[in-house]
Amino acid sequence: MVHVPNLLTGLRLVLVPIFLFFLFAGDGHETASRITAFVIFAIAVITDRLDGSLARSYGVTSEFGKLADPIADKMLVGSALIGLSMLGDLPWWVTVLILVREIGVTLLRFAVISRGVIPASRGGKLKTLVQAIAIGLFILPLHNWPHVWQTVAWSVMWVAIVLTIVTGIDYVVSALRGNRAAA
Repeated sequence: MVHVPNLLTGLRLVLVPIFLFFLFAGDGHETASRITAFVIFAIAVITDRLDGSLARSYGVTSEFGKLADPIADKMLVGSALIGLSMLGDLPWWVTVLILVREIGVTLLRFAVISRGVIPASRGGKLKTLVQAIAIGLFILPLHNWPHVWQTVAWSVMWVAIVLTIVTGIDYVVSALRGNRAAA
């Protein structure tokens, strides 16, 4: 079914390679290209917020959307993190930690799907927002900016890291409680 939420999800999927093109343009540290990559990333993040809200508001959820939306999200965040680490702008341990949590929670959701869907918690939604802000700040050409902006970017990233860990643990605990309740 073609409707606006699915079109926005499709747009986000299309934006990922375009985002990567601009992130890596030149030597990966050209100011104009990095700002363009930031704008594309921001548009993709906004489409993520819009597609889910529109689908729920208008009752137009679809199997495509349920499958493609999280894939698009993981592709966007994963490609941004991996790209930033490849460019040397973000340590690999941050990328690995966030991706392991994201993949782990996704696998956990599949493992317990017979008992129902584990919905996104408020903490999970906050984690997603803070991760997007942190990643966006790292995409910006901060090497050309005063040191205070690098400090701000790292402060937001640390909050994202803590939320990533805490919400990951929360999802595991919720799944285990569900297992006990089902038994």
